[in-house]
Amino acid sequence: PRGVDIYFGVEPIDLRWGFDRLCGVVTERIGRRPRSGAVFVFFGRRRTAMKVFYFDGTGLCVFYKRLDAGAFKLPLSVDGASRTVVLSERELEDLLAGLDLDRSTRH
Repeated sequence: PRGVDIYFGVEPIDLRWGFDRLCGVVTERIGRRPRSGAVFVFFGRRRTAMKVFYFDGTGLCVFYKRLDAGAFKLPLSVDGASRTVVLSERELEDLLAGLDLDRSTRH
């Protein structure tokens, strides 16, 4: 969805987790309500896959992406201690495309 807040969870999760556990992660780690309309992005330990979790107004949705080769280039948290990074729509698009966010923001 366009025009929503996008929160990236810095700590890896077990990508086998389903809707209920992801709701718990959003509440516990990110401090937001899962049904707020925001988009929440999580990655696995090896960074070869990620889940995008959001509420579309009628139900919870999960988008899962696994790269054929390589690993996702994760955004760095601003202070190094943060559990969440706020992304722009463009950064999320670049992240899903497998681009390095640090390089794309320098241009």
